[in-house]
Amino acid sequence: VQLQAFGGGTVQAGGSLRLSCVASMAMFSYSRMGWYRQTPGKQREWVATITATEATSYAGSATGRFIISRDNAKKTVYLQMNSLKPEDTAVYYCNGRLGIDKNYWGQGTQVTVSS
Repeated sequence: VQLQAFGGGTVQAGGSLRLSCVASMAMFSYSRMGWYRQTPGKQREWVATITATEATSYAGSATGRFIISRDNAKKTVYLQMNSLKPEDTAVYYCNGRLGIDKNYWGQGTQVTVSS
């Protein structure tokens, strides 16, 4: 199983980016997909989740600015990030969970927000 995240880059504060994560996992449409982020010296933190029924949830820092969505036909999950702030700078990781024992991570994509 592979999760390939891309779409990161450098953007000025207030700008937008859309991250994508393409999954090779079978039964993608039944998976719970999420985005996490990590900065040097800190633990990886949860950003957003979308379930198989497309219910979404967000960390407080993402609420109102980020939107998670999925396209099951493309086996892809997206994270639309708007009104970006310097504190959003991090490596963003895609996560996929299926059942209780399958947990997959992508390689991460760097997002840098300049002030």
